[in-house]
Amino acid sequence: MRFMAMVKSKENAGPVPQALMEAIATLGEEAGRAGVLVQMGGLLPSGSGARVRVSDGKLTVTDGPFTEAKEVIGGFAVYELGSKAEALEWTERFMRLHIEHWPGWDGETELRQIFTT
Repeated sequence: MRFMAMVKSKENAGPVPQALMEAIATLGEEAGRAGVLVQMGGLLPSGSGARVRVSDGKLTVTDGPFTEAKEVIGGFAVYELGSKAEALEWTERFMRLHIEHWPGWDGETELRQIFTT
């Protein structure tokens, strides 16, 4: 089963501590060696993005930054795992790194299974 983990937080939470970046890289290397990490990455601020929306049959495009958003997706990881429980385990390990290396940070990671045919 393939899962996507999307980490969300306030966009202007400040720079990511170097120790956290190094810990995430180490976790990514471990997941890679375990053969469960498909891809991971961070996202640039919403100012470099856009939203494309369909409502009442009309398409609109809104360029970032998204000032009305309380949280933005700051990064993601895609895993190939045997169960949701394994996906939760890797995600909890990722979030524990935030507790350890970025005191005071608030955020969440949304975990979703990717639909496959």
